[in-house]
Amino acid sequence: MPTPNLFKRALQAGQPQIGLWSTLPSPYVSELLAGSGFDWLLLDTEHTPTDVPQMVQQLQAVGAAQTRTGCTPTQAVVRPAWNDKVMIKRYLDIGAQTLLLPFVQNADEARAAVQAVRYAPDGVRGMGGSMRASNFGRDAEYVRRAHEEICLLVQVETREALVNLEEIAQVDGVDGVFIGPADLSASLGYAGHSTHPDMTFIIDDALQRIRGCGKAPGILVTQPERVQTCLHQGALFVAVGMDMLLLRQGADALAQRFKPGHIHTGASVSMY
Repeated sequence: MPTPNLFKRALQAGQPQIGLWSTLPSPYVSELLAGSGFDWLLLDTEHTPTDVPQMVQQLQAVGAAQTRTGCTPTQAVVRPAWNDKVMIKRYLDIGAQTLLLPFVQNADEARAAVQAVRYAPDGVRGMGGSMRASNFGRDAEYVRRAHEEICLLVQVETREALVNLEEIAQVDGVDGVFIGPADLSASLGYAGHSTHPDMTFIIDDALQRIRGCGKAPGILVTQPERVQTCLHQGALFVAVGMDMLLLRQGADALAQRFKPGHIHTGASVSMY
């Protein structure tokens, strides 16, 4: 039997999931973060040097942390670099159960994503043999039941996608829709200003629209007060920080404490 996807089940039950965004391509870091107590951990490949072999090690590291924690284990969410059926197949085959696919523009692209995560006759996912996802072929039920535990999240991050939001969200097989604040703000003319009041209004409205379609809304927010607002607007999976940002801010603050003026830090801009 495929491993139960606790993240997917929590979203279906309407239980908010608090996560952390991880861009550091290191199994050591993944294991450390997976032991922190977050509901989910985004393992990125879109804006990082991570590739498929590296991701195998990161998923193994998250799994190792899961066996040691005394609370509900952190669930891995993998972001492929593109909504591509070959790329999707490779990440599913190595054991990813939840995927966040970037730059989905319309319902047709959302339907293509759904087909990519399902086997025939309902999809186009290629049949693998002894792959990690099926415990190297030991799980005879995997092919028949895999779709039940796969969680598909798609990103809306352009003006076009925002116009098509309801059509995207209503596609059967899409479990959640993530609002990409940085790219969406750039597309709408607010590049580098995703916290502009106009963007705040647009994002809040989008979260409500997604929830109105019966799907789980998601977003990345690094300001604590804004996190609470997004949860109030109906967001169900919210990343509240980023590992690289936490490391950079901590390192810069420590350097400034003992060597004032040594490091010049400009405005922080989230690129995710």
